[in-house]
Amino acid sequence: MSELITADLVDLDLAADTKEAAARSLAERMLALGRVTDLDGFLADVAAREAQMPTGLDGGIGIPHCRSAHVTEPTLAFGRSAARVDFGAADGPADLIFLIAAPAGADDDHLTILSSLARQLMRQEFTDALRSARSAGTVAALIRGEEPPEEDEPIRKDGERAGDEDENRGRGEARNGEKTPFRIVAVTSCPTGIAHTYMAAEALARAAEAAGVELAVETQGSAGFTRLDPKTVAAADAVILAHDVEVRDKDRFAGKPTVDVGVKAGVNRPAELIAEVRELAAANPARAATATTAAPMDKAAEPEDGYAARLRKWLMTGVSYMVPFVAAGGLLIALAFAIGGYQINKAPSVAEHFAWTESASWAALFFQTGGAAFGFLVPVLAGYIAYGMADRPGLVPGFVGGAIALTVNAGFLGGLIAGLLAGGTVMAVQRLDVPAVLRGIMPVVVIPLLSSAVVGFLMFLVVGKPVASLQKALTDWLGGLSGANAVGLGVILGLMMCFDLGGPLNKCAYAFAVGGLTDPNGGSLKVMAAVMAAGMVPPLAMALATALRGSLFTRAERENGKAAWVLGASFITEGAIPFAAADPLRVIPSAMAGGAVTGALSMTFDCTLRAPHGGAFVIPLIGAPFLYLVAIAAGTVVSAASVIALKSAARRPEAAAAA
Repeated sequence: MSELITADLVDLDLAADTKEAAARSLAERMLALGRVTDLDGFLADVAAREAQMPTGLDGGIGIPHCRSAHVTEPTLAFGRSAARVDFGAADGPADLIFLIAAPAGADDDHLTILSSLARQLMRQEFTDALRSARSAGTVAALIRGEEPPEEDEPIRKDGERAGDEDENRGRGEARNGEKTPFRIVAVTSCPTGIAHTYMAAEALARAAEAAGVELAVETQGSAGFTRLDPKTVAAADAVILAHDVEVRDKDRFAGKPTVDVGVKAGVNRPAELIAEVRELAAANPARAATATTAAPMDKAAEPEDGYAARLRKWLMTGVSYMVPFVAAGGLLIALAFAIGGYQINKAPSVAEHFAWTESASWAALFFQTGGAAFGFLVPVLAGYIAYGMADRPGLVPGFVGGAIALTVNAGFLGGLIAGLLAGGTVMAVQRLDVPAVLRGIMPVVVIPLLSSAVVGFLMFLVVGKPVASLQKALTDWLGGLSGANAVGLGVILGLMMCFDLGGPLNKCAYAFAVGGLTDPNGGSLKVMAAVMAAGMVPPLAMALATALRGSLFTRAERENGKAAWVLGASFITEGAIPFAAADPLRVIPSAMAGGAVTGALSMTFDCTLRAPHGGAFVIPLIGAPFLYLVAIAAGTVVSAASVIALKSAARRPEAAAAA
């Protein structure tokens, strides 16, 4: 592969008076070297990127850039303009112009070089060296990070070589007298993930060092991104999000003081952002303090974790994206049953018959809309499992595999397998060494084509039929559940729902129950009822315990207990997480005991549920609703009594020691 920039790609006397003319002049140099295959097509992509957001930066810099199918390899051209060209920067036109061209499927190594250039542009000595350089070869060497020719080596204002680094930079020695430095985590991203992403990260890092705060930055750029360590996120006092595209996994930062701005704000005024987020944290210190504590069972797997941890994360990604479809579709179906009764599933299509004044028509509308949402469950599950494995390229084969799973009646299990197959196939294709001319079409054509074909072959001809048979056997087994088998399953599901309070085991039990609703029978409806009942117990039990023995809990826990009544009634098991985080050894076993009791009783009472969500709000739709409430109440009392007993037992030795 050629070098990113050579002397032939440098114009020290760029004659252009508009940004379009400047881009064309530099792009013609790329075309002459075979780095661009279609000049007008490439310039159209540059203009489209420019239309999203001006690419001018303070300090006389313009960085027009784009990812384009008309680029054969990552390339950078540089122009120095005496007349200066307006790229939309707040402080005026630019004399240093960088045209950055990346293929649509650019490799990580060269994109890392581009990100390094973006960081270099934030250094005054680097831009001074570019302005004072006397030859194209010197400029190319400087941009590549090499030593320029000795006779033409630019000199810093302080007399040091431009290539030298301040050895004290990054040590963070200045702490402004603070014993414990203020900690910030940040995410930067821009539409193409090439320049602004890394420039904002560098600007924030420099401003943080000057302010004496600790900063960890996650750059979500085109070269991929390394996720911030969950421990670093948990320990952070505040968050800065400087982005023009959606931040991936934004819920990691929930509850922390956050400044949310565009990426150019991160480049142009990083010190102001740091000051602003510190003021936010100072205004609400309790929020900053409590946000740093995460339940032990709720921590994400770290990058060095083994295959089992990664597999869990991939499956959890699919389930997490599936749950909103479950909630929306399930509640609409529940509402339809409440209005029109269970026979509403036989109503004709509302597209052919709908009477505005008839409740049956509205019930049919809700049922059919909810059914449409339910139809996405398996494709969304498969698509986002593949997304968790291979990022966006995994979505197409994942959704295709999920749709095929429905076609061959492989159901929920088929969706799980399709997602894993799709993600693995994409990861394998991405490792292929392809010619440079194909790199531009890899993510748009080649990867979706090959991976979808492979997944389709495997799902239709290899995996689909055996999984469909297994799914049918599971459905028949659920339909025949009775006696001790049903009670035993209820105990297991109750324990799973309450072990990690919304974590992987909880989601597995919930997904198992929801999967049964795609082909419902008496057994699968009992499973859904038991799972929802057990999931309501932990928050309700903590609420009851704080009401009965408030002295055993902190003031914050007593306040959380008031909210836990509503969370538990709404089937939001996560309402018990604050209690588990503070005292997991007493809270989690107590919650599991109550969940097991509730799951067993729900199965014993033959309670059934057709809606996959809703908590107390769908009680009228439950088979044997009074006994269902008895099961929930029994589990709640058992959990509350257990946690009170365990906490009281722990208090007695402490009191004796104090005496």
